[in-house]
Amino acid sequence: MTAEPKIWTDRDEHRPVSELKSGFEVLDPAFEQLTGESPQLDKHWSGAEWSEGPVFVPYLNSLVWSDIPNNRMLRFDAGSGETTVFREPSNFTNGHTLDLEGRIVSCEHQTNRISRTEKDGSVTVLVDSYEGKRLNSPNDLVVKSDGTIWFSDPPYGIMSNREGNQRESDIGANYLFRFEPGSGELTVASDQFDKPNGLAFSPDESILYVADSGEPRRVFALDVEKDGKSLSNFREFAVVRPGIADGFRCDVNGNVWTSAHDGIHCITPEGKTIGKIQVPEQRTANCCWGGPYWDRLYIAGDTSVYSVQLAVEGAHRPR
Repeated sequence: MTAEPKIWTDRDEHRPVSELKSGFEVLDPAFEQLTGESPQLDKHWSGAEWSEGPVFVPYLNSLVWSDIPNNRMLRFDAGSGETTVFREPSNFTNGHTLDLEGRIVSCEHQTNRISRTEKDGSVTVLVDSYEGKRLNSPNDLVVKSDGTIWFSDPPYGIMSNREGNQRESDIGANYLFRFEPGSGELTVASDQFDKPNGLAFSPDESILYVADSGEPRRVFALDVEKDGKSLSNFREFAVVRPGIADGFRCDVNGNVWTSAHDGIHCITPEGKTIGKIQVPEQRTANCCWGGPYWDRLYIAGDTSVYSVQLAVEGAHRPR
């Protein structure tokens, strides 16, 4: 069915409307090499209460994302330009990614689980508990080249009924997890975060970037050890302002494209912000790569979904 707008009337304003801008801010000439000569921010659809967790699904030629408070997943068809409801209710899904077979893997707040959408539309539960206790509310996730799923588990979906079901945490902590679908083993990859949020691997998977949207309000980097499982050398990578980093993805050169209140910031592997894609929304939640050549950056911005054709490809292109 066609997706109808469902924007609530009592929304928070994080910035005055006069401060909302659309365009490209170049802080270093290197940014222009990534955007090309005449980049354009394309708006595809508007009408969500809070757009989150976009993922481009090649076999559908579509962007799928979450409208969390409205408990639905939406689908933008890149061919027809039509936006429809992908799933409703959706168990208050948040972040999505693809597994090695191109299937959608999702974080569900309401059911405190990681699930997989098969290509026939059926849903498979992958993991929903740790040591016999319910997870909090899985938020964002990435799939490594070995098939393991790494995901953050902050309490945002259990803090109120707006994005899930309010309750106390069973596990009493906010972990970064690593899950092996083959064996079903779930382990804590890191317990060093206040509220771990977005995450992404560097192109060679030697570094894992994690946003902490809790007290630190920073993006951190951790080295992935040779065993492919252990993390070390926890360190600050970047500070994103205005707002905080929610979600991000890397390009093939290792640059991190991260959300902020004013749009998407591009940060080099050395931690230098070289440019911004300004999005005229109150907040920007996340972004992902897509398109036939994996060089279009899709952006989930508050009530809407946008994209930009860039001159660089995203890392971890589906097989």
